[in-house]
Amino acid sequence: MRGLKAINPFLLIWACYTMVLGLAVMTTDQLELHRAMHPYTSTWSDGFFRLFTHLGDGLVPTGLALSLLMFKDVRSFLLMALSCGISAIVVQVLKRYFAHDRPFMYKQELGDMSWVEGLELHHHLSFPSGHATASFSMCFALAALIGRRKWSFVLGLAACALAYSRVYLSQHFTEDILLGAAIGTTTAFVIHWWLHNSPFSRRTWLDRRLFQLK
Repeated sequence: MRGLKAINPFLLIWACYTMVLGLAVMTTDQLELHRAMHPYTSTWSDGFFRLFTHLGDGLVPTGLALSLLMFKDVRSFLLMALSCGISAIVVQVLKRYFAHDRPFMYKQELGDMSWVEGLELHHHLSFPSGHATASFSMCFALAALIGRRKWSFVLGLAACALAYSRVYLSQHFTEDILLGAAIGTTTAFVIHWWLHNSPFSRRTWLDRRLFQLK
């Protein structure tokens, strides 16, 4: 598949991430796994993840997409915008279909587990994680646009860390970020194929900048 060689490190990291978390989800009780995903907490890590997690907010890929439209080309804009936008729609539909509660609703059952102080915790619509989805779709798109294996590897790790931040902050369970990562990566992969390998990809206006369109 043309243009995906440089993204192989990202896909490898996602595959490993999926296998490890998938095995953990299948073999461990949900609440026990949530406790196990908090092996280390500190004031420093609490502060770091509270800030770091915002890179997976919808505003970040939106800003990146608009920047690509203004300063690069339509193809790059569509890769970022459609990867993040379509995956976000899928997540919102699934959230309302499954309607799972978030970890906060099980606070009593989680016992003496450490919680990040001063953080507003959501209560419902946990499955799947929108932040994890946005993180993987956004980082996949960036890896494809940069086209360097080293950056593909770094962005794969960044996506995993962003997804984990949702569990660390007790905004989501592990299965939430597992499915979110799958949705984000799969959606971005399909959009990339459509923009680079399908008959549609041969349209010349895709490689023009916004102000060159007529």
